[in-house]
Amino acid sequence: MDDVEFIVDEYGDMLYRICLIRLANEADAEDAVQDTYLRYMKKHPKFDSEEHRKAWLIRVAINRCRDICRCNRAHAAEDIDTITGIYADEGSDGGEVIRTLLLLPEKYSEVMILHFAEGQDYKTIAGIIGRSESAVKMRVKKGRELFMKIYKKE
Repeated sequence: MDDVEFIVDEYGDMLYRICLIRLANEADAEDAVQDTYLRYMKKHPKFDSEEHRKAWLIRVAINRCRDICRCNRAHAAEDIDTITGIYADEGSDGGEVIRTLLLLPEKYSEVMILHFAEGQDYKTIAGIIGRSESAVKMRVKKGRELFMKIYKKE
């Protein structure tokens, strides 16, 4: 149980932010994070390093978010201010940034959130999403270009 307490303390906020951005709903984000913890407790996976554990947790959380998006459209999206408040400082333009991220296709928004908002490096993201490091770099590049097009229009 100490192991579960550690992952909740160490990674809980990060997992919640990722899920909230992906799902745009606090209740669904909380469910996705809780399901991630449950899967961790049931599987008792063994990891080579702490980075491996972190990548596994992020991957499980993202997969759970995808499942929720596919199966459950019952909850309306939260007020965007609730979501942006997690990343944005008072007076910053974080709300518009998050709004724009939510408009990107999933394959781009996923890597953009992990790289820019959560500070993950390309190698770690590649392990999380199951793509090569060069594919991640390309998605970040294309995502950034698409982001700028959308952001400038708004």
